[in-house]
Amino acid sequence: MVVATEEDYYELLGVSRNASQDEIKKAWREAALKYHPDRNKDKEKAEEMFKKVAEAYEVLSDPEKRRMYDTYGKDALKGQNVRMHDFDHMDFREIFEMFGLGDLFGFSTSSSRDYGRDLQVEIEIKLEEVLTGTKKELEFTREEICSACRGTGGDPSEPHRTCPTCGGYGQVEQSRGFGFFMSRVVTPCPRCRGKGILITKQCAKCKGSGRVNQRKHLTVNIPPGVHDSQVLRLRGEGEPGSRGHRGDLHCIIRVKPHPFLVRQGNDLIMELPISFTQAALGDKIEIPTLNDRHTITIPKGSQPGDIIRLRGMGLPDLRTHHRGDLIVRLAVEIPKKLSAKQEELLKQFSATENRTNDSMPTISSFWEKIKQYFSSQ
Repeated sequence: MVVATEEDYYELLGVSRNASQDEIKKAWREAALKYHPDRNKDKEKAEEMFKKVAEAYEVLSDPEKRRMYDTYGKDALKGQNVRMHDFDHMDFREIFEMFGLGDLFGFSTSSSRDYGRDLQVEIEIKLEEVLTGTKKELEFTREEICSACRGTGGDPSEPHRTCPTCGGYGQVEQSRGFGFFMSRVVTPCPRCRGKGILITKQCAKCKGSGRVNQRKHLTVNIPPGVHDSQVLRLRGEGEPGSRGHRGDLHCIIRVKPHPFLVRQGNDLIMELPISFTQAALGDKIEIPTLNDRHTITIPKGSQPGDIIRLRGMGLPDLRTHHRGDLIVRLAVEIPKKLSAKQEELLKQFSATENRTNDSMPTISSFWEKIKQYFSSQ
């Protein structure tokens, strides 16, 4: 997914951070007029901007959401118990109705409701599969239009009577407002509940609901470089709406923790424990990577925290496919127990140490600073 710099909600509405609720509401209505798709030649761009300002208004018009946004930014709203609408998957007309602007522009949002409900599932993958990409077989339950009654909810063997209120259209039209603001609003028929027919006997298969639950099998292609918590959207794999238009299926990716590799962007981090003799004398060690084995050289005199960078052995970037690095961080372990022979050998080695020369620059520098400190007292 493309990661872009998030736009500031206040800048989107053109208000200051100290703006009052009345100022925010006024700015929102002005922005709604400005970005109405019917008033712009570039309808797609206008819809995109309209959804952005709608999201900004939803946050800034709510005192609690606004406080969290001001304190922690947009990410705080995702991680808390705060309901945020997914404006990317809402028709702009539905957003108008949500904020009470439907009548202002003289349209009904009933057409947007023809789209079915979006669904959400989680898919767990291994870090190795992030490297190569993978396919996962997915099984889930979703509502489908009943095949027996074709979604009407009525017994197919019984005759259906056309609803006299709406004439079989399933919608009724009403006039609202006054003067310049007079508008026509189309709503589902209250008598037949939008079906256009009156049911005399319920369908035995769906018990009158017009829907039945069915198991669905899908193969999901997961690209290389995908991140944990990333969402893959499968358009048209959600539930059907009243006229058959399906919602989407949102697949949330969960990457299982690796036993010794930690992801950092496109790089992989490995903590490699070595002995102090390996650090002092150097060594060659074979380490596992995500798809192979690799021998690395520990240089003589390595220090705790030193890193060995293996270029191009990390994870691929989702967009460019360029691979990151494998970073091996050395962790020098000091033995907690020594045999008598080991202790004697270390004492002999200690007697030969010169802690004030270039072989131990950190120790030498530290004690030089100590001497200067005491001499200045």
